Amino acid sequence: MSIQEHVNQVKANIAAAAQAAGRDPEEITLCAATKVQTDDTIRAAIAAGITVCGENRVQELTAHLAADAYRGAQVHFIGHLQTNKVKQVVGKVDLIHSVDSERLLRAIDAQAAKQDLVQDILLEVNIAGEESKGGCTPEEARQLAQLTRELEHVRLRGLMAIPPISPEPGANRPFFAAMRQLFVDIKANMGDNQCNMDCLSMGMSGDYPDAIAEGATLVRVGTALFGPRPPMHKG
Repeated sequence: MSIQEHVNQVKANIAAAAQAAGRDPEEITLCAATKVQTDDTIRAAIAAGITVCGENRVQELTAHLAADAYRGAQVHFIGHLQTNKVKQVVGKVDLIHSVDSERLLRAIDAQAAKQDLVQDILLEVNIAGEESKGGCTPEEARQLAQLTRELEHVRLRGLMAIPPISPEPGANRPFFAAMRQLFVDIKANMGDNQCNMDCLSMGMSGDYPDAIAEGATLVRVGTALFGPRPPMHKG
């Protein structure tokens, strides 16, 4: 199948999952996870109708930006972000998905202040409490959300999560449901900032229909669009 056919199939699956949940398919954004993809593959995906690209690594983000590979699409940073790489990401992407600590949050705010801009962010929640994964606890997410109200150069747009990998269909629905409830609870306590919170980023190639059923507004899909990932580049 071509990239066009893969994009069409994933969009059809998103629409079917949304309709099954009584939702408008237009509420769900498809973010193409472009990790280790080439400039030409990214361009082909955008030509096929992808409007949001999600990058995992700062090095790849920088290279693709230099090649103007994302032209015609938004760019999100969806991978782990170290504080010493913040200056390479802030102002270069439309949304950072992976904010999981006060230190990182303040570093993003400080860099955005230097650039005189407001950086949109999501808080990454380790909803299953997995030791091997990044993300803050639900309680830490509540605290970080309140902190964003005091910072002038970040805007909290919502939450992101990566639940455990499971071969069992539907196994992650409880985690997705918990994220949806956390999103609702945090939004309700954001005062005037409630209107900014419109993004619940969860669900990937293996489980995005379940995430949509539980309220995801953005799904991050790589393998289902591009096939198995090629080996990681060294360096």
